[in-house]
Amino acid sequence: MKKIFLGIFLLVLVFLSVFAFNYLTFQSKQISVDQVDKFSVRDGFEDRLREAIRIPTVSFENSIGMDSSAFFSFNQFLDDRYPMIDSLLKKSTFNSFSRVYKWEGQNRQLKPIVLLGHLDVVPVPEENLDKWTYPPFAAKLEQGRIWGRGAIDDKNAVVGLMEAVENLLLRGVQPQRTVYLCFGHDEEISGKYGAEAIVEYLFSEDVLAEYILDEGYAITSGLIPGISKEVALIGTSEKGFATINLSVSLEGGHSSMPKPETAIDVLASAVTRVKQNPFPPRLSAPLKDFMSIAGPEMTFMQKLAFANHWFFESMIFDIYSNKSSGNALIRTTTSPTIFRAGIKENVIPYEANAMINFRILPGTTTNDVMDRVREIVDDERIQLTFSGFKSEAPKTSSIESFGYTIIEKSIKEVYENTVVAPNLVIAATDSRHYHPISPNIYRFAPFKLSEENIDTFHGINESIGISEFEESIQFYIRLIMNSCFVE
Repeated sequence: MKKIFLGIFLLVLVFLSVFAFNYLTFQSKQISVDQVDKFSVRDGFEDRLREAIRIPTVSFENSIGMDSSAFFSFNQFLDDRYPMIDSLLKKSTFNSFSRVYKWEGQNRQLKPIVLLGHLDVVPVPEENLDKWTYPPFAAKLEQGRIWGRGAIDDKNAVVGLMEAVENLLLRGVQPQRTVYLCFGHDEEISGKYGAEAIVEYLFSEDVLAEYILDEGYAITSGLIPGISKEVALIGTSEKGFATINLSVSLEGGHSSMPKPETAIDVLASAVTRVKQNPFPPRLSAPLKDFMSIAGPEMTFMQKLAFANHWFFESMIFDIYSNKSSGNALIRTTTSPTIFRAGIKENVIPYEANAMINFRILPGTTTNDVMDRVREIVDDERIQLTFSGFKSEAPKTSSIESFGYTIIEKSIKEVYENTVVAPNLVIAATDSRHYHPISPNIYRFAPFKLSEENIDTFHGINESIGISEFEESIQFYIRLIMNSCFVE
């Protein structure tokens, strides 16, 4: 018995020693940078952002609803308000509305950088109009903020990039590295005619980018447990996307004589089974990178768990699963979104259809999702097909690359005392189309994200502070300077 207790004691001692060693060697990986002088930007930047927001460049799933005049007006706005860019940079247009600007560098041996944004915004549902404090396309300036659809998704980035380049051109500077500004017009509905066309053009021009930066994450405040400082998250990958349509046809009839099982019964049961059997949690490469970079900045318990995640993995999964935002980071998510059946209250329908949307972790394919759903449904009466567009989760970009390092440095130069860490973007961006021209793709937009405004994405009362937008311009200036004005 003594030997058993001694063995247990020694085993516990080994574990505690390993925990302590991992904790003590789990040191900060945050870089130190010298603060730089603030760039003197031209006046009126807030008015130009307001003007951009007032142009309702709305993307609808049904292209019939598209107001092409708004997109023509937006491009005219870019031409008129940024005359240096319009006259000095090479400008190309794709499918009438998407834009590419090429700022030629002096050293063609250096790979270019590609900076992305998108011109379109999501619609504002009619029933939500009265919930907005100010009309969504009025671009009201109030409380030191600009209110309107597109203020943060994504006209902040488009106008911020244009402001940055225009300011640099006004100073007469010339980059050593070529800069591409690429603005798609249909990001909100898959990027088929915008980003895809732009990438096809860049690929045909043999463009191989040093790195690509798109929207994705932001500077978070109070959203990362265990870290009191603001945390700038750089997306090193994003989730894949697929929607599976489930359809079943069974004999219907009058509701007064229902059969034991109807099309609705069969389909509802199948959807319930799929929902009740979620994908297992998993630590993807971007989340492991997040834990290694953000973990040392956390309080004791979180730091201990992340330093020894091999042991505390189940506890980490439990914690992340408690919030929908955390759950989305550790598993491929399952969301039934559409159910159609029936045309009259006293008629049993012959057919029922449902759609389930999946956001897919890197390392899992769309075909993996289909195979799993087919196995769970296990009913030959139900036909399973992919619906609409789908995209695979892209490979994870390195946190050791030139691009990641430059983005991190530029963030810290503008946003003092900010922790910078990589992470997985749970939504889809235009950047997923750009892998043919670079393996180094990052997702970060310079604005502040907190509990107060996180739901305004595609929601109500989207807004950005004037000083916050000026910081966005400063960030893009530093990013371009650090990337392209090498010694």
